[in-house]
Amino acid sequence: MKVIAAVGLAKEARYARRFGLTPVISAANTKLLTRRLRALGPDVCGVVSLGLAGALAPIPEVGDALIGTHVVTDHEHYACDPGWSRVLRTKLPDAHSVVIVGVEEPAMHMSAKKDLFRATGAHAVDMESHIAARFAHERGLPFVVLRVVSDDCHRTLPPAALERLSLKGNPRLFAILRSLMREPDQFGELMRTAREAGIAFKTLLRVLRVLGPGLGCPYLG
Repeated sequence: MKVIAAVGLAKEARYARRFGLTPVISAANTKLLTRRLRALGPDVCGVVSLGLAGALAPIPEVGDALIGTHVVTDHEHYACDPGWSRVLRTKLPDAHSVVIVGVEEPAMHMSAKKDLFRATGAHAVDMESHIAARFAHERGLPFVVLRVVSDDCHRTLPPAALERLSLKGNPRLFAILRSLMREPDQFGELMRTAREAGIAFKTLLRVLRVLGPGLGCPYLG
């Protein structure tokens, strides 16, 4: 049996593999993630939405670890597994327990983040949690969210940071360079985005080391 980690980026997938998880990569494409999850066999005992997230409120801040209590969309509401979530909270006492909202497109602008917070009450956003939660619900599997904030609620991401990823979840360097050539003024914000993502990845690696193989999944027998 195995624990599946729904991730967006190749780097998140590499971290997941180091800690005994089987990553399924979305590459920021919710339809692709849905297809890849539904193609999995029956040997799954748990699902975690793992990786970076955007903050929708002043707290949490960049580099803060998040444990999901619920995942919501405009018309869905999924509770995270209480037993597994309790293990995460016990081992990560400094992590914030928050509602996560799942979206189909990146929340690029600060105004979009404010609108999501007002509409849902969620404190963080990503593009994988709702897909993973839906899959877990369909299969009757325990599900949790472990995310780290990489951009705060006041940040509007530069266009280059939102260029389409490869199917393996890697940034497409030439697409980023083309974006910079079109809008060179975004370079400073792109560097800030990269620095903040680096901070978030350091936290992610730290919390994975604390949790150990399988993220403490109590159903991994």
